[in-house]
Amino acid sequence: MKKNLLFKAISLIVIASFALAACGAPAVVATEAPIADVPAATEAPAVEAPAATEAPAMEDVSIRWRTRPDNQEEIDVYGKISTELDAELNGVTLTYEPGGTEGANYQDQLRSEVAAGTAPDVFWIPGTDVADFATRGLILNAADLAAATDTFSVDDFYAGPMFHMTYNPETGASGADSGALWGIPRDVSTFALYLNMDLINEAGAPDPRELAKEGKWDWAAFLDVAQKTRALGTDIYGYGGSAWWGPNGVWVNAAGGNFFNADRSACALNTPEALEGLTFQKSLYADYDVAVPYGEDPEPVFRAGNVAMFQNGRWATPGIRTVDFTWDVVELPNGPSGTAGNWLFWGAYVINANTEHPAEAWALVQALTTAKTQGEIAALGANIPSRVSQEALDAFLTFTPPMNNQAFLNGIAADANPTAEGPLWAGSWPEFDKVTGPAIQGVLTGATTVEDFGATICDEADKVFVK
Repeated sequence: MKKNLLFKAISLIVIASFALAACGAPAVVATEAPIADVPAATEAPAVEAPAATEAPAMEDVSIRWRTRPDNQEEIDVYGKISTELDAELNGVTLTYEPGGTEGANYQDQLRSEVAAGTAPDVFWIPGTDVADFATRGLILNAADLAAATDTFSVDDFYAGPMFHMTYNPETGASGADSGALWGIPRDVSTFALYLNMDLINEAGAPDPRELAKEGKWDWAAFLDVAQKTRALGTDIYGYGGSAWWGPNGVWVNAAGGNFFNADRSACALNTPEALEGLTFQKSLYADYDVAVPYGEDPEPVFRAGNVAMFQNGRWATPGIRTVDFTWDVVELPNGPSGTAGNWLFWGAYVINANTEHPAEAWALVQALTTAKTQGEIAALGANIPSRVSQEALDAFLTFTPPMNNQAFLNGIAADANPTAEGPLWAGSWPEFDKVTGPAIQGVLTGATTVEDFGATICDEADKVFVK
């Protein structure tokens, strides 16, 4: 349109010039002024009229996110969730990346990737590592993003995890007004023992579920079932536990010990109670020979039908649902402390501090932790919702198998006194684990005595705390 009007204007000027020339006016007046301007005037509108009025198409923002799945079935769960949320979130294209399995290598890789600029925009980390990631500047403080969101409330989630997720290391404050929010808890869980009821029945051993109901499920009863099922054959084991701090810690906790002192500012693995728990755990491998060899992954052995009692969290359920033998779960046995020494496990979705799309990343974190998404994941078996809601817990009981879902909730209950998984704001959990993990492994594989362990462990472990 602009180009046509300009052409008409120039034409009128030229016509006028001929008219003036015919009247004897100097030709220069009619021809000199437009000559220099015509090319510039006709070349300036480089874009045709339709292109000038159409808004350029907006491309979707690409967001990558990662969890640490326990098995292929759990990978499938999160892949399904990613596909669903990709369709729901406008302007965002999601890519789900399953990370490594249990162990600190997953977190170590994330630290390296954040430093190199190759980490996902959103990723899950265990509660133990929140302080380390936060104080290193690896994850985004989302407090401002949350303040602008009327759908988020700290009170919607379990208080234990949220204490750490809102802890401000600069002020020592925690809570909704602390000025800190390091992410949103994805889930909570406790350990349970996955039971191969076919092996237990074949061995003529007591049903652990019935013993638990009668208040008779303790270390002695557990050992009895483990020994009777182990006697079924050299390739059958009574118990299997993975080689990391979680399974190790329950025996310490159940005996009345702890990894740390009361304010988590020093090592406590050298106390008599902690050493009693480690001694019992060692006996399962060395004295009674009822356990899958320490360091060997017991999950494939259990799923193959060769382990009677497999210790793991709710996250193992999707994989266990694929077995072809009769199975269920039971809470952990009580130790000398009168409790099972269970953990309140949790982990959180956090945002890469260097993400180019913080608003979109925050939107994903919220979408991943809605009641709807958490309920769907819980229904598929992967975990227990991190939202505080009796309705959610009641619904969790219906997500079968296993039939005895109450075993997981019994582990969360206040009278079970689970030890909340948490970071060390007064030290470094990763460094603590690097010192104590191999030392405990040395005890359980026979390389070190419990006595030698107790004599030296805290001298080394205390070096990771801020003095």
